[in-house]
Amino acid sequence: MGLRISTRNARFQEWQALLSNRRKRLRAGEFLVQGVRPITLAVSHGWPIRALIYAADRPLSGWAESVLTDPTAADRIAMSAELIQELGEKNEEIPELIAVVAMPADDYARIRVTAGFLGVVLDRPSSPGNVGTVVRSADAFGAAGVIVTGHGADPYDPKAVRASTGSLFAVPVVRDAAPTGVLAWVQSQRASGVPVAVLGTDEKGTVEVAEQDLTGPALIVVGNETSGLSEAWRAACDQIARIPITGSASSLNAASAATVLLYEAARQRGARVSRETGRA
Repeated sequence: MGLRISTRNARFQEWQALLSNRRKRLRAGEFLVQGVRPITLAVSHGWPIRALIYAADRPLSGWAESVLTDPTAADRIAMSAELIQELGEKNEEIPELIAVVAMPADDYARIRVTAGFLGVVLDRPSSPGNVGTVVRSADAFGAAGVIVTGHGADPYDPKAVRASTGSLFAVPVVRDAAPTGVLAWVQSQRASGVPVAVLGTDEKGTVEVAEQDLTGPALIVVGNETSGLSEAWRAACDQIARIPITGSASSLNAASAATVLLYEAARQRGARVSRETGRA
């Protein structure tokens, strides 16, 4: 069906480096994808597949066989069990298929902005798992895109990809070095007639999230897990909301806070539609 790799040759080492080395992922413009749902969504959403690596000398499932017939995949590589297990980062289970997927450009044009726009900014996130979880929540609650600013966790880190459970391939994720690029994009949307509001989140926010109108086009900004919002983002926000909590917890983590805000936005928008249509 294709080439076969049974030793830790140069190509294997290049793929192995993609698991832990952000610079090499960026330089190569590709990342590894593991799991049935993520690979299925990558293929169905038309992401360029540079290679499909499959377990040699073992029966493959019907799903794996069908993916391997995808005519758009560049290479098909049979790999020994020991090596594909290393790429799969699993101690016991041997993955039957791993995809090498090309990264898209960090282009704001990938994010579709309409009158009902909802988006999320993660300000310098430190946890790849949180990034992936926010992408998953964005997908679940109808957000049009996720933006990661500053020197934070990489959305193409394997932990982020796994935490997104494939939503990374359904929701555009754009990286930007600083808030200035995001704010210039927001201004361009406003100039085109979409009044995008920028809403920050903080435990000392001036309004509770349930009291904040989220029915219009909105960009929700969630700060770093430890230090919260940067001063630049605080200054840029039109409003800063808080999530009321009880118990001994002092705050929610970034992914939890983003999920609450996304849910509240979806709830308010659903309630508005119900009022407008007269339906319960």
